[in-house]
Amino acid sequence: MSQPSPEPGSIIVTGGTGGLGTAVTERLLATGSQVVVPWYDEAEADRLTPHPDLVLVKADLSDENDVERIIGRATADESRPLTGLVNLVGGFHSGSRVHETPVDVLDAQLSLNLRIAYLVTQAAMPELIRRGGGSVVCIGSAAATHPFPGAAGYIASKAAVAALVQSMAVEYAADSIRVNGLVPSMIDTPANRQAMPNADTSTWARPADLAEVIAFLLSDASRSVTGALIPVTGTTTGH
Repeated sequence: MSQPSPEPGSIIVTGGTGGLGTAVTERLLATGSQVVVPWYDEAEADRLTPHPDLVLVKADLSDENDVERIIGRATADESRPLTGLVNLVGGFHSGSRVHETPVDVLDAQLSLNLRIAYLVTQAAMPELIRRGGGSVVCIGSAAATHPFPGAAGYIASKAAVAALVQSMAVEYAADSIRVNGLVPSMIDTPANRQAMPNADTSTWARPADLAEVIAFLLSDASRSVTGALIPVTGTTTGH
């Protein structure tokens, strides 16, 4: 049986040039969707193979004007309406306990992991409402319910993402907009391998596997799923 795929339309993937984002972008391009990927670092943009349905747009997603420009680009073609949004932008910080960590670290984690997802989703919602529905996917973390020492700011920000997902699922249910979150453990990306060169990566979640779940959540096959926080943890039981 073939895997379900999103209906061809336009999908925004923030963080689409990252270790997870490249896998998600490639998976969604394979469905025939137009995929709009904001980028900030040119070196990261080069990670994606050119494709006729790939739209790369330089943008600072902390800037509301740039975010509105991304929405405009994703909705420019009426024959390919905006059908989905995948929020992958995020950051990680660990190393010290709360009393040893400047509050600026918390602010930065909330900005990367929560504020950008909120800002982009806020801008996309009117268009999804206008076209009669759609799907939003955000990335949380298993650490929000299975915390570990030294990363309170990161963990708190990911817990906030989970709360945002469930709040928006309720708020937009009447508009046929589904909002779901993935709750991965350690993801097998080049950055994580570099940070933990001696780790056993056999239990890490593969980006391609997360991409399959995201494609399902964007597809009509998941039309009855909203407000879910779905574990995608490979075979690991840790954070």
